[in-house]
Amino acid sequence: MADRTVLLFGSKGQLARELARNPWPAGLTPICHGRAECDLARSGDPLASVERVKPVFVVNAAAYTAVDRAEAEPDAAFALNRDAAGRVAAACNRHGLPLVHISTDYVFDGDKHGPYVEGDPIAPISVYGASKAEGEVAVRAAHDRHIILRTAWVYSPFGSNFVKTMLELGRTRDRLAVVTDQRGSPTAAGDIARTVVALAIAILGDNTRFGTYHFAGAGDVTRRDWADAIFAAAARHGRPAPRLDPASSADFPTAARRPANSALDCSRIARDYAILSRPWRESVEETVDEILTGNGPNNEGGA
Repeated sequence: MADRTVLLFGSKGQLARELARNPWPAGLTPICHGRAECDLARSGDPLASVERVKPVFVVNAAAYTAVDRAEAEPDAAFALNRDAAGRVAAACNRHGLPLVHISTDYVFDGDKHGPYVEGDPIAPISVYGASKAEGEVAVRAAHDRHIILRTAWVYSPFGSNFVKTMLELGRTRDRLAVVTDQRGSPTAAGDIARTVVALAIAILGDNTRFGTYHFAGAGDVTRRDWADAIFAAAARHGRPAPRLDPASSADFPTAARRPANSALDCSRIARDYAILSRPWRESVEETVDEILTGNGPNNEGGA
């Protein structure tokens, strides 16, 4: 049987790059369309990409993710996270293609005690969160055969993220203050990529439980305790760990507010697709090992 194509929108982000390098099963070939092929941020036409590539499955991993900059650039955030998401979904609807669209824990306000489930009311407290929330609405309105996959606190050996920032700061400082009043579910982009592949296999095999799902690292943690785990993993490579002092979000004012709690309950995707989250600490250790050994993609200015 000839290979079937999976079209991935996005090429430079953490998830897009993990999807590109992730093993796909025989018979499925991923093709990434970034800005050069379809500039979604500037009204690029995803329908043209779909009709050129002729995929059997589509993943939208393109997003405006600069949370603080979005406060000053709302038009850019909404153009990519809402308007482009709707256009991708409409293109998939035109050709009856299943779509996985990536969303975020930041659609929630963080006031809940305990992990969020898919049916909890959304109430974003930042421009970024609002743009992603409206992107979800646009996808649902344009196409029935979709999975909106919310995830949280994403990190990888690629790009900029909390894990790499901590490792970089730990190289030059013997003491760091890290907030204790933000709680969430750290999630390796590689784990999300494997989940997307599993969803594609299941849906193309006629498991068509569409809708909204959560996927994140198993368990939840404060940012300070996350940093502690990062430095514990780095210590296995001979890196001295800085002292970590507790701090509050008020000590580090940012343009955008972050939810105090954005832990995600992932039981629905486990029930419907038998996809289980790895313990967040296990994935952190694996990513730190890859970053510090250079055995992987991190050849462009990592810690």
